[in-house]
Amino acid sequence: MTAKKTIYLLRHAKSVRDDPGLADFDRPLAPRGRSAAKTIAKYLKGLRPRPALVLCSAARRTCETLAALKADLDGAVLKIENGLYLAALANLEKRLKRLPDAVASVLVIGHNPGLEMLAFRLTDPRAKGTDSEALERMKGKFPTAGLAILELPARSWQALEPASCRLIGFVRPRDLER
Repeated sequence: MTAKKTIYLLRHAKSVRDDPGLADFDRPLAPRGRSAAKTIAKYLKGLRPRPALVLCSAARRTCETLAALKADLDGAVLKIENGLYLAALANLEKRLKRLPDAVASVLVIGHNPGLEMLAFRLTDPRAKGTDSEALERMKGKFPTAGLAILELPARSWQALEPASCRLIGFVRPRDLER
Protein backbone atom coordinates (compact mmCIF):
# COMPACT_ATOMS: atom_id res chain seq x y z
CA MET A 1 0.00 0.00 0.00
CA THR A 2 1.41 3.35 -1.03
CA ALA A 3 1.98 6.21 1.41
CA LYS A 4 -0.03 8.55 -0.78
CA LYS A 5 -3.25 8.57 -2.75
CA THR A 6 -3.92 10.40 -6.01
CA ILE A 7 -7.30 11.89 -6.84
CA TYR A 8 -8.21 13.03 -10.35
CA LEU A 9 -11.39 15.13 -10.46
CA LEU A 10 -12.71 15.57 -13.99
CA ARG A 11 -15.76 17.63 -14.81
CA HIS A 12 -17.64 16.15 -17.76
CA ALA A 13 -16.98 17.67 -21.17
CA LYS A 14 -19.29 20.30 -22.75
CA SER A 15 -22.79 18.99 -23.39
CA VAL A 16 -25.71 19.95 -25.59
CA ARG A 17 -28.04 22.43 -23.89
CA ASP A 18 -30.38 23.49 -26.68
CA ASP A 19 -32.89 20.62 -26.69
CA PRO A 20 -35.76 21.57 -24.34
CA GLY A 21 -37.32 18.10 -24.71
CA LEU A 22 -34.23 16.39 -23.31
CA ALA A 23 -33.93 15.70 -19.59
CA ASP A 24 -30.73 17.01 -17.97
CA PHE A 25 -29.59 13.44 -17.22
CA ASP A 26 -29.85 12.53 -20.93
CA ARG A 27 -27.89 15.42 -22.45
CA PRO A 28 -25.12 14.16 -24.79
CA LEU A 29 -21.75 15.77 -25.42
CA ALA A 30 -21.61 18.63 -27.88
CA PRO A 31 -19.05 18.42 -30.71
CA ARG A 32 -16.81 20.79 -28.73
CA GLY A 33 -17.15 18.47 -25.74
CA ARG A 34 -16.13 15.39 -27.72
CA SER A 35 -13.04 17.25 -28.91
CA ALA A 36 -12.17 18.44 -25.38
CA ALA A 37 -12.61 14.91 -23.99
CA LYS A 38 -10.13 13.57 -26.55
CA THR A 39 -7.65 16.31 -25.58
CA ILE A 40 -7.95 15.39 -21.88
CA ALA A 41 -7.61 11.68 -22.78
CA LYS A 42 -4.22 12.33 -24.37
CA TYR A 43 -3.11 14.24 -21.29
CA LEU A 44 -4.31 11.52 -18.89
CA LYS A 45 -2.37 8.92 -20.85
CA GLY A 46 0.90 10.51 -19.73
CA LEU A 47 0.03 10.87 -16.04
CA ARG A 48 1.50 8.74 -13.29
CA PRO A 49 0.14 7.09 -11.35
CA ARG A 50 -2.56 6.00 -13.76
CA PRO A 51 -6.06 5.88 -12.28
CA ALA A 52 -6.61 2.43 -10.79
CA LEU A 53 -10.32 3.08 -10.36
CA VAL A 54 -12.74 5.30 -12.29
CA LEU A 55 -15.97 6.44 -10.64
CA CYS A 56 -18.31 7.98 -13.19
CA SER A 57 -21.73 9.56 -12.86
CA ALA A 58 -24.44 7.66 -14.74
CA ALA A 59 -25.51 10.76 -16.72
CA ARG A 60 -25.09 10.48 -20.47
CA ARG A 61 -22.58 13.35 -20.73
CA THR A 62 -20.28 11.84 -18.08
CA CYS A 63 -20.51 8.37 -19.64
CA GLU A 64 -19.67 9.85 -23.06
CA THR A 65 -16.71 11.66 -21.47
CA LEU A 66 -15.56 8.34 -20.02
CA ALA A 67 -15.97 6.65 -23.42
CA ALA A 68 -13.51 9.16 -24.90
CA LEU A 69 -10.98 8.31 -22.17
CA LYS A 70 -11.52 4.56 -22.00
CA ALA A 71 -8.76 3.52 -24.43
CA ASP A 72 -6.20 5.37 -22.30
CA LEU A 73 -7.39 3.91 -18.99
CA ASP A 74 -6.16 0.38 -19.57
CA GLY A 75 -6.22 -1.65 -16.40
CA ALA A 76 -8.50 0.71 -14.48
CA VAL A 77 -11.66 -0.64 -12.88
CA LEU A 78 -14.63 1.34 -14.25
CA LYS A 79 -17.74 1.96 -12.15
CA ILE A 80 -20.79 3.89 -13.31
CA GLU A 81 -22.70 5.16 -10.26
CA ASN A 82 -26.14 6.78 -10.13
CA GLY A 83 -25.21 8.43 -6.83
CA LEU A 84 -22.60 10.61 -8.54
CA TYR A 85 -25.16 12.36 -10.75
CA LEU A 86 -25.14 16.00 -9.53
CA ALA A 87 -23.70 14.72 -6.25
CA ALA A 88 -23.35 17.19 -3.41
CA LEU A 89 -19.97 17.91 -1.87
CA ALA A 90 -20.66 15.79 1.23
CA ASN A 91 -21.69 12.78 -0.86
CA LEU A 92 -18.58 12.99 -3.02
CA GLU A 93 -16.35 13.20 0.03
CA LYS A 94 -18.10 10.23 1.69
CA ARG A 95 -17.75 8.19 -1.50
CA LEU A 96 -14.00 8.77 -1.62
CA LYS A 97 -13.61 7.89 2.06
CA ARG A 98 -15.27 4.51 1.36
CA LEU A 99 -12.60 3.50 -1.15
CA PRO A 100 -10.53 0.46 -0.23
CA ASP A 101 -7.06 1.46 0.91
CA ALA A 102 -5.56 -0.88 -1.70
CA VAL A 103 -6.73 1.62 -4.36
CA ALA A 104 -3.90 4.10 -4.81
CA SER A 105 -5.51 6.39 -7.39
CA VAL A 106 -9.02 7.31 -8.45
CA LEU A 107 -10.54 9.32 -11.28
CA VAL A 108 -13.97 10.80 -10.53
CA ILE A 109 -15.95 12.01 -13.55
CA GLY A 110 -18.78 14.18 -12.36
CA HIS A 111 -20.58 17.50 -12.28
CA ASN A 112 -20.39 20.98 -10.85
CA PRO A 113 -20.89 22.51 -8.42
CA GLY A 114 -20.06 19.44 -6.28
CA LEU A 115 -16.83 18.51 -8.04
CA GLU A 116 -15.41 22.03 -7.91
CA MET A 117 -16.43 22.41 -4.27
CA LEU A 118 -14.71 19.11 -3.46
CA ALA A 119 -11.47 20.21 -5.13
CA PHE A 120 -11.37 23.42 -3.10
CA ARG A 121 -12.42 21.71 0.15
CA LEU A 122 -9.69 19.08 -0.09
CA THR A 123 -6.90 21.43 -1.20
CA ASP A 124 -4.59 22.96 1.37
CA PRO A 125 -3.33 26.09 -0.39
CA ARG A 126 -0.41 26.35 2.07
CA ALA A 127 0.74 22.73 1.81
CA LYS A 128 4.26 22.15 0.56
CA GLY A 129 3.94 20.93 -3.01
CA THR A 130 0.65 22.66 -3.80
CA ASP A 131 0.91 24.19 -7.27
CA SER A 132 -0.07 27.82 -6.67
CA GLU A 133 -0.42 28.56 -10.40
CA ALA A 134 -2.76 25.58 -10.82
CA LEU A 135 -4.74 26.79 -7.83
CA GLU A 136 -5.14 30.25 -9.40
CA ARG A 137 -6.34 28.69 -12.68
CA MET A 138 -8.83 26.56 -10.75
CA LYS A 139 -10.06 29.62 -8.82
CA GLY A 140 -10.67 31.39 -12.11
CA LYS A 141 -13.09 28.73 -13.31
CA PHE A 142 -13.51 24.94 -13.17
CA PRO A 143 -14.85 24.57 -16.72
CA THR A 144 -16.22 21.55 -18.49
CA ALA A 145 -13.44 18.98 -19.06
CA GLY A 146 -11.37 20.69 -16.35
CA LEU A 147 -9.13 18.24 -14.47
CA ALA A 148 -7.86 18.77 -10.93
CA ILE A 149 -5.11 16.48 -9.63
CA LEU A 150 -4.76 16.15 -5.88
CA GLU A 151 -2.41 14.16 -3.71
CA LEU A 152 -3.37 12.88 -0.27
CA PRO A 153 -0.23 12.13 1.76
CA ALA A 154 -1.71 9.14 3.58
CA ARG A 155 -2.07 5.37 3.33
CA SER A 156 -5.81 5.42 4.00
CA TRP A 157 -8.71 7.16 2.31
CA GLN A 158 -10.08 7.69 5.82
CA ALA A 159 -7.46 10.45 6.21
CA LEU A 160 -9.35 12.53 3.63
CA GLU A 161 -10.42 15.73 5.41
CA PRO A 162 -10.79 19.40 4.50
CA ALA A 163 -7.40 20.82 3.43
CA SER A 164 -5.74 17.39 3.59
CA CYS A 165 -4.45 17.35 -0.01
CA ARG A 166 -1.93 19.09 -2.19
CA LEU A 167 -3.19 20.36 -5.53
CA ILE A 168 -0.48 19.14 -7.88
CA GLY A 169 -2.15 20.15 -11.12
CA PHE A 170 -5.16 21.68 -12.82
CA VAL A 171 -5.61 21.65 -16.57
CA ARG A 172 -8.27 22.76 -18.98
CA PRO A 173 -8.48 21.59 -22.59
CA ARG A 174 -7.54 25.07 -23.79
CA ASP A 175 -4.28 24.85 -21.77
CA LEU A 176 -3.37 21.70 -23.67
CA GLU A 177 -4.38 22.92 -27.12
CA ARG A 178 -1.87 25.79 -27.17
